[in-house]
Amino acid sequence: MTLRGLAAELGIAPAFMSDIEKGHRYPPNKEKLYELARILHLSEADTNTMFDLAAAEKENTVSPDLPEYIMNGSNVRVALRLARDKGIPDAAWQKVIDMLEAEETKESRSE
Repeated sequence: MTLRGLAAELGIAPAFMSDIEKGHRYPPNKEKLYELARILHLSEADTNTMFDLAAAEKENTVSPDLPEYIMNGSNVRVALRLARDKGIPDAAWQKVIDMLEAEETKESRSE
């Protein structure tokens, strides 16, 4: 797919798309990123990586698929602040991820 073709599918100007590609403009909003993932047939993991890369382009920005989840869950905010204040390392977060994945596996077996 050409840059012009992709820009047309996204409903943005080719010059705007080119500027994003070159790092001269911030990535598009969350809705356009979801549309981009759909057009490119990205997997969930690749879509998440794209969101993380888009956030990395903007200093101190959370991946665009997360703010709503964070703000709608008071325990999420409490957990994140506690982890920040305690300086919780990635290894501890990996344990949380492993626990969540084990819970998901357990739930899918019981269905």
